[in-house]
Amino acid sequence: MNDAHRHLGVLPAYPFYGGPPVNPDVTARATIDELLKDLDAEGTERALILPNYGVPDPDVAFGFNELVVEAAQRDDRIRCGLWVSAREQDTARTAEALELAGEDGVRALKLSFLLGGSVDDPGLEPIFAAAREHNLVVHVHTSPGAASDIDQVGKLVDRYGDDVKVHLVHFGGGMSGHIKLIGGRFFDWIAAGKQVYTDLSWAIGFAPRWLAREIDRRGLGHDRVLFASDEPWGDHAGELARVQAAVGGSELSAAVFGTTFEKLYG
Repeated sequence: MNDAHRHLGVLPAYPFYGGPPVNPDVTARATIDELLKDLDAEGTERALILPNYGVPDPDVAFGFNELVVEAAQRDDRIRCGLWVSAREQDTARTAEALELAGEDGVRALKLSFLLGGSVDDPGLEPIFAAAREHNLVVHVHTSPGAASDIDQVGKLVDRYGDDVKVHLVHFGGGMSGHIKLIGGRFFDWIAAGKQVYTDLSWAIGFAPRWLAREIDRRGLGHDRVLFASDEPWGDHAGELARVQAAVGGSELSAAVFGTTFEKLYG
């Protein structure tokens, strides 16, 4: 079993939504040793590790880049993605992060507009140029509404997907995104030759089942879906059970849990 999306690093407490300072990511890991123990306990053979993020301070996420590179270079089970940002305020920090793009073990560049920015920021150009140069995957968060909505993030697939691999995290991130993607958009991109991939972390229960049926019916897409736990924001056991229920025992299972990860990140 391979895990195509989980995080490393412990975030500081933050007063989310006007409440008291809290640490909701209760299973976050601060060290590589702790991460390796988790992989051993789960039976996870390979994993893509990304900097943890969520508090509205980009320095925190950028600060974990060297940690995830160290993890990838310490243990061959691990590959990593670098935190980058298209925001003008983050230009210097992103340039510094991109200097690590050629390091051993780096396989992805992680984008999320949850901390600001949009698909129209000029700062996206150097990020996708680096992905193109180093054959990296651009790993993009999706969730309903605002800059992370699939209607916005999908523009990156349209714009860059011919020559850069784009991994849509959370498969649209909710009911509307799932329906838009499974209802046609995901398959239309694949048929058009776009290098688009996704994982089913956070997916609503109906979506993995429907997606598996549509892949079988249409005869394409089996090599574009990966298992991901999104630990510590997701729950490994729960994510695993949901995806196994949808694809277990089928030919799709081998791709979702194994071969597609090897193709993309191995």
